[in-house]
Parts: sequence; C-alpha cells; structure tokens
Amino acid sequence: MDTEDLIERRRLRRRASFWRVVAFVVAIVAVAFFVQQSGVVGGSNDQIARISVEGFIPTRPDAVDLLKQAADTDSVKAIILRIDSPGGAASGGEALYKAVREAAQKKPVVATIEGLGASAAYMTAIGADHILARETALTGSIGVILQFATVENLLDKLGVNYVEVKSSPLKGEPTPFEAPSPEALAMVQSVIDSSYDWFVGLVAERRNLQPDAARRLSDGSIFTGRQAVENGLIDAVGGEDEAKAWLSAERNVSADLPLNDWEKDEGTFSGLTSAGAAAVVKALGLEDQFQALLGTLPQRLAVDGLVSVWQGNSSIRSGR
Repeated sequence: MDTEDLIERRRLRRRASFWRVVAFVVAIVAVAFFVQQSGVVGGSNDQIARISVEGFIPTRPDAVDLLKQAADTDSVKAIILRIDSPGGAASGGEALYKAVREAAQKKPVVATIEGLGASAAYMTAIGADHILARETALTGSIGVILQFATVENLLDKLGVNYVEVKSSPLKGEPTPFEAPSPEALAMVQSVIDSSYDWFVGLVAERRNLQPDAARRLSDGSIFTGRQAVENGLIDAVGGEDEAKAWLSAERNVSADLPLNDWEKDEGTFSGLTSAGAAAVVKALGLEDQFQALLGTLPQRLAVDGLVSVWQGNSSIRSGR
C-alpha cells in the first residue's frame, strides 16, 4: 500500500468517526430535548397538584401546559392553582382561563389567591370550581387597558422630522411619534370596549351575577378577600388548608394526599442539552452564526397588545 492510499484511508476513517460522533450527539440532544419539553416536577404517587401563577402574566404562560399535563395525569386527584399576580397580558389571562376550564372538566380545581389576584389573574381564578383568598389579599381590578406614550414634542426639540407613508389613515395607529387622531382613539376605545364586555360577561357567567351587578363590580376597583366574598367575586376566605378541606367535603378528595408543586423540569436535562447543542454547533463550524442568532433574540421586556393588569403599589399589601 503506497503512502497516498494510506493517507486517504486515514482521512476517510477520521471523517467517518467525525460523523458518527455528530450523529451520536444529535441523538442525545434530541432525546434530552423531548424529555425536557414533556417533563414536569410533580411526582408519580397519588397527589394534589399545586400549580403557581406568579408575577406578570405573559402572552404564553408556562402554567397552561402544566394544567394540561396535570389534568391528564392519573395520579393527580385535584389541582390547587396558587395565584399571586397583578395580571398581565389579556391574551395570557384568556389562555389560562381556558386551560383552567379544560382541566376542571377532568379534575377538581381550586384557586387560592395568596397576596394578589387582579385583572388577568382574577380572570384565571374564575375558571376554577372554587375560589379562596386571604383576608388581606387583593383581587378584582376587572378591566382592560392599552397604554402608549408619544414623543412628538421631544422629537421637535431634537430637530427630528417624522415621516410616514401608509396605506390608510388608521394603519399603524396609535404611533408614539405623533399625537393620536380622534379616529385612532375611537378605534382603540372600540377594541378596549369589546374586550371589556367579554371579560364582564365572563365574570357574570362564572360568578352567577346579574349583568348589571357584574358591570358595577367591574369598574377597575380592587377588593380585599373579605370584600370579594361579600360581593360574590370569590367563594370564601382562606388558603390551601381550606382548599383541601373543600376538596375533601365537596369532591371526595382526601385531605391527606400530599400537595406537590408542578413546575417545568429544567434541571435534569438542561445542562446536557446545552452541552450537546454546543458540541454540534462547534463540530459544524457554526459558532459565529449561532452567536449572531442569539444576539437577535433578546428577552422581551414588554407585551404587545391589550393588558389586564393592576398597577397599584404592591407595598400597600399588608405584610408583603
């Protein structure tokens, strides 16, 4: 065997080894990815699942998937939805509400408002079979809001001219670069009114209130847990102990069952997935392109669209 044949054979052997390694890493990454995406922390024995909705509700809340998985898990006998949120994206609240209603068709669901359950968070709560709130918890703030700022005067001071060409007067309205026209404000108000009417109708239906009573309570006011009971917005004052007692008395779910937190499993495979993905990217010589892609995907700090959120100072909540 001459030298050139020997070199070529070694080159082919290295190339084959390289692609075997790449295939192996890709397989590991794929398995890890699917396990990570489908996995939750919760346990496999009979239990009551606790799913938390905390902080600002985004447009695609993680709790939606957790509710679906808990509802489809045989070992889960009931769900306690722990809420401590000022609300958030109206679409996020709608998605959570629908997920709660779907889960309630399969398992009893109790919502407990621990500190704050306002706006889109209250929308989430009314999907449950039973709602509890602490005495000093705040709930309500039923309504919809769309806020925007204009920088027209600032642009004038900076000597910046704003030019816009569009297909019709209401396209892209409202814009931060000029004061909104009466027509633009009327359009936005009609969108707000439509979403608000839907929200109020939901409250009336789920809380068994007359439409006029529901609308009276839906002026943006907030209520303590006790006030919410008096106005029919929730069922009782209490927390998780009272939730388990209700499940035992009304749905024959043992109060002795463990209460397990259900959350996304990001610990077992996340490091493996990251390491495997990094190895594949490096092996294929795509490091620069990958870093460039990451640079175009910053974490969103705002939500586009309608918002249903209570914006009061959280420091007024006693003990928080």
